[in-house]
Amino acid sequence: MTKERLRRAASKIRADAPAVAGDLGFRVYKLASSNIVAWEPEPTNLDGTLLANTEHLVQGRSEQDVLYELMLKLGLDLCIPIETKEIAGKAVYSIGGGALIVCLSDELTTDTVEAVANGIVTWRKELAPAVDSRIVFKDSGFADDVAKANMAAILNQNGILDVRSL
Repeated sequence: MTKERLRRAASKIRADAPAVAGDLGFRVYKLASSNIVAWEPEPTNLDGTLLANTEHLVQGRSEQDVLYELMLKLGLDLCIPIETKEIAGKAVYSIGGGALIVCLSDELTTDTVEAVANGIVTWRKELAPAVDSRIVFKDSGFADDVAKANMAAILNQNGILDVRSL
């Protein structure tokens, strides 16, 4: 009932005052289990447990699902503006005007890392956040440790020191 009432109220506002350019939308969230698989090691088979948990995100969850959970875990309000930009073919999200920048894409190889990192640096400069930016990547999105290290190094050289992986 509430969703339909909000839709009708927004339609009426648009009809009665077409000059209103504000955001009349809303978001609906549903509580679900975590998108991150809990680490439950098997003491007698640690090697097998490690290999079984290389992908630690629940299958079938969208990038938005993971993004909103990350925001909640970092204590950010879900009403904060989120912008999306494609950088070198990868979706990158800016939350709170660049306070948090997230890339949950796969296939971050040594060939694509430099373009993605430089794109993030450029976008961060355009956004000019009031605080130091935190950059978060999906750990399993990197092809190998070399790509991950290169990403961190490029970002660090450009003054972005808070680089983490999920």
